[in-house]
Amino acid sequence: MSDPTFERSLAALRWLIEAGADEAIAEEPVNRFAPKPASPRGGENVPSPPPTAFVRPTLSQGEGGKRAASAEAVSLAIVPGAARALAASCGTLGELKNALLNFDGCELKRHAKNTVFADGTPEGRIMFIGEAPGRDEDEQGLPFVGRAGKLLDRMLAAIGLDRSKVYITNVLNWRPPQNRDPSPEEAAACLPFLHRHIELADPQILVLLGAVSVRHVLGLTEGIMRARGRWELYQSAHLGRAIPVMPTLHPAFLLRQPAAKRLAWRDLLAISDKIEELGLA
Repeated sequence: MSDPTFERSLAALRWLIEAGADEAIAEEPVNRFAPKPASPRGGENVPSPPPTAFVRPTLSQGEGGKRAASAEAVSLAIVPGAARALAASCGTLGELKNALLNFDGCELKRHAKNTVFADGTPEGRIMFIGEAPGRDEDEQGLPFVGRAGKLLDRMLAAIGLDRSKVYITNVLNWRPPQNRDPSPEEAAACLPFLHRHIELADPQILVLLGAVSVRHVLGLTEGIMRARGRWELYQSAHLGRAIPVMPTLHPAFLLRQPAAKRLAWRDLLAISDKIEELGLA
C-alpha cells in the first residue's frame, strides 16, 4: 500500500515542474524531516544559511544588435528557465519556430524525426491546440495530418472552416516514443514555447483538443468529459486580455469512441456561434 504523504508530495512536485519551477533555494538540498538542532547557548549568533542559488540562462547579442537567447547553450540542467528566456526572446512566429528547431532542452527531441510547429494561418484568429504529434505528424513535420487530422478537417468543414482559416498546433512539439504520455519534465520544457506561441498568434478563440491540452493550457485536472462544452478564459498578461476557450474532445478519441461525436458536434456549434458573435466568419 502506497504512502499517501509520499503520493501528495510527488503530486506537488509534478505540479511545480509543470508550472515552471526551476530555481534551487540553496547550494545543497535541505532535509526538511531532519531534527532541528538545539538552540545555541548564551544567545550566540547562528550562521546564516548559504545565499540563494539562481541559475540564469545565457543571453547573447543577435544579428543587428537584437537580444536573443542562445539555444546551443541550453542544457537539461536549466530547463525550463532557459526555455522561458528563449521563448520570451522571440518576437515573431518565425523566430519562435527557429528557436524550437535549435532547442535541445527537451528529451523528446532526441527521438523525434521532426519538430512539429504549426499549420494553417494565425490570421484567422482561431487557434486549435492538440496534445502531441503522432507517427504521421512526426514523419511530415505538421500537426494533425494522420487519421485524427483527417477527422479534424471534416469537423472544421462541418462549421464552414478549413486550414486556411484556422491555426493548429500542439502542447508538445515532438512525438513521445510509442505515443506515450510525456513526463512532467518533458511537458515543462515545451510549455514556455506554447504560451509564447499563443501570445504571438494572438487568437480571438482557443479550442483545446483533449485532456492534455486542457491541463497544460488552463490548468484544469478534471476529466475532459467534465471540462468539455463550456467556455473558459485564458488570461494573457502579454496580450492584456482574456481569450475565450472551448475544451472539446480530441479527434483521436472520437475515432475510438464514435458515439461521442454527438458531444463534439455540440461543441462545434458553440464554437460556430462564438465565431459569429466575434465577427470572425
